[in-house]
Amino acid sequence: MSEEKLSFQADVSKVLDIVVNSLYSHNEIFLRELISNAADACDKLRYAALTHPGLAKGRSFQIDLIPNKEKHELTVQDNGIGMDKEDLIHHLGTIAHSGSAEFIRNLTGDSQKDINLIGQFGVGFYSAFMVADHVTVLTKKAGDDHGWRWESNGKGTFTLNEDDKAPDGTAVILHLKKGFEEYTDPIRLRTIIRQYSDHISIPIVLDVKSSKETINTASALWMRPKADITEEQYRDFYRHLTHVFDDPWMTVHYKAEGVIEYTGLLFIPGAPPVNLFQPDQKETLNLYVNKVFISNEVEELLPHFLRFVRGVIDTTELPLNVSREMLQHTPVLTKIKKGIVKRLLTELKKRAQDAKDYETFWNNFGIVFKEGLYEDREHEKEIAELCRFHSTQSNELVSFAEYVARMPKEQKNIYYLTGDDLSVLRNNPQLEGFTARGIEVLLLTDPIDEFWPQVYMNYDGKPIKSVTHPDMDIHDIKIIEETSGEPMDASLQKVLIEKVKELLKGEITDVTVTDRLHKSPVALVAGAGQMSIHLERLMKMHGQPQAFASHRILELNPRHPVIKKLAQAVFDKKEPAKVEDAVWVLYDQARSIEGEPLKDPAGFARRINAFLENGL
Repeated sequence: MSEEKLSFQADVSKVLDIVVNSLYSHNEIFLRELISNAADACDKLRYAALTHPGLAKGRSFQIDLIPNKEKHELTVQDNGIGMDKEDLIHHLGTIAHSGSAEFIRNLTGDSQKDINLIGQFGVGFYSAFMVADHVTVLTKKAGDDHGWRWESNGKGTFTLNEDDKAPDGTAVILHLKKGFEEYTDPIRLRTIIRQYSDHISIPIVLDVKSSKETINTASALWMRPKADITEEQYRDFYRHLTHVFDDPWMTVHYKAEGVIEYTGLLFIPGAPPVNLFQPDQKETLNLYVNKVFISNEVEELLPHFLRFVRGVIDTTELPLNVSREMLQHTPVLTKIKKGIVKRLLTELKKRAQDAKDYETFWNNFGIVFKEGLYEDREHEKEIAELCRFHSTQSNELVSFAEYVARMPKEQKNIYYLTGDDLSVLRNNPQLEGFTARGIEVLLLTDPIDEFWPQVYMNYDGKPIKSVTHPDMDIHDIKIIEETSGEPMDASLQKVLIEKVKELLKGEITDVTVTDRLHKSPVALVAGAGQMSIHLERLMKMHGQPQAFASHRILELNPRHPVIKKLAQAVFDKKEPAKVEDAVWVLYDQARSIEGEPLKDPAGFARRINAFLENGL
């Protein structure tokens, strides 16, 4: 077969330049990445051999590390599942397979932060070009009759041709650049392996001139006693598992005994993964049966609101030849899932006692953790106790328990307000009546905040209610701030309401006066039983404007001087054109405060300019 020359499917020069420059001061990381890939290949073949025993041919899995000082070469070889032509093009010919464009967009210019992106975007193999000016991959897929040779200098193209001398598995041969001869030094290689890959459960054999030495512990870390494992070993295993370079925020290592027995080694990352919000993201925990890798796409092991957790579950309760279909229906996984959730919530409760430390977790994962209030009725109380929120009375995050402890005696409900921006929410006029009464309001800015209060409707017997609902009754709570004068009399209110309804017909469904406003003249709210204006806006953004149109109510502050003057002008039937302009300006003001776009920006500008001209 003639040799083929193909182009990488990405902006090669840019991506590879980023990889090399971002990782330059950590260039030994390339070896960890290649070792991890080799270990994964062995795990995949071991699993495939459960249903097709002939594939492994009785081989004993290992990873060979072969330095050659004379040739300036380092070879990392495994006897795992190997690759065929399609695999080579798909895995080695598509740089940043999990999203090269997004990889580039997420770069910050900060070397330490950019390092974390390398593994997350699937470019770990290409870290080899930090130390090598030429890479050759010899590979033969288990069950195939012939192998392949893949070669590249990392400049934009690679060659691919058949090679019947390719070994079973994969051999990655690095021709080292000048100045990187240290990676042919056995002492240096031993140090790197023990630092980064000692936890690998497959033996890593250093082969120097036919002298072979296993240089890693080669035992499944999660099966070892906790007392024998250091924080550094936990950290290195986490990095091997996740292919990122941050430190785990929390490590949970335990053995569950009883009706269902399993071992769990779980990590909460120190930073959110880039695929946290990707709907097709399937990778969760690595499932093992008696230390044999089964799958890392077992969605039944974790609830969706804990999808950021990474780690390993090893059980003896499943057969080694368990199928994907069986995994989807077995009650064993359901019981393991319940145990995982219970353990994680217990450990999070302990960490939450340190508010500053817990804030790190919440800032990273609170946006998805709150989904548990909507999804998990069984654990909703424990989840609610772990939730944290911004509020009108504190710059620190507040829990439900802290909120309830600060409530005035007359207050019966927990109040909240939703929106897109925290600073905008703090100035929302709908908070004025609550602030005047010393009532704390939770400020919620995540999309899920529109949904969970419809399911988790009370905490500790206190109903959870939005301040935007027009029937919100807070009259029984004493006002502690002075108000701006007396309200206008009933006759003026009546004529003003009728006029505003007439002028804004088709825009709103009702006009009312309210005592919830203290400093602002107007506010816009949704009708009783209707979705909030913020939720309607979210629905429109997702292409559903007609199905989710809410009924708008314009609330007037009867104590505000502008509203009083406007009512008097309507009552006296003076300057109807100016009255109409004023009503539209107030309505546009209310829309703007709610984050709604102006329907007629030019008309709004004209009216404002006219009022400015008269005022000046």
